[in-house]
Amino acid sequence: MSGETTLAAQLMRRCPALSLREESDDDRAFMADLYASTRETELAHVPWEAATKRAFLHEQHALQHAHYRANYVGAEFLVIQAQSERLGRIYLYRKEGGREIRLMDIALVPERRGQGMGSALIEALLQIAGANGWEITLHVEPNNPAMRLYDRLGFRLIENRGVYLFLGWNGAAPLDAA
Repeated sequence: MSGETTLAAQLMRRCPALSLREESDDDRAFMADLYASTRETELAHVPWEAATKRAFLHEQHALQHAHYRANYVGAEFLVIQAQSERLGRIYLYRKEGGREIRLMDIALVPERRGQGMGSALIEALLQIAGANGWEITLHVEPNNPAMRLYDRLGFRLIENRGVYLFLGWNGAAPLDAA
């Protein structure tokens, strides 16, 4: 996709306080730590030393990274920044000519969660999708706190896939439901 047609460019126009850039090799440690921060509570009761938990989570991140790169060729793997500070990631996939945006992942560093940044990006994505007649789909774990946001924004269950719920948004719910 060319610069102005990328989802990143469109999102930045709608969220001018944030910048989005493609992930680079220089971001690997940051991304592994970010991933680990999203999974810490799952391992809180596992009787491993902190270094063992960290190594396990970094390996899980490497496996996820390889899976995404192999199965979502052409996706936008983006670092979320404000004033050159890395704040998180958002991974987006849209097949050329396709009518679906897959929100593969969105995560923020712990100190930036709950401040509306993720909501703003997702709401901007809904505006883009709505203007183009596209659907947005995503996978989410049922106990993820983001479920409340997705429900409020009009995402609906497409399929229960066991560990994950597959949700979709097609513009039928009003964006001002928030």
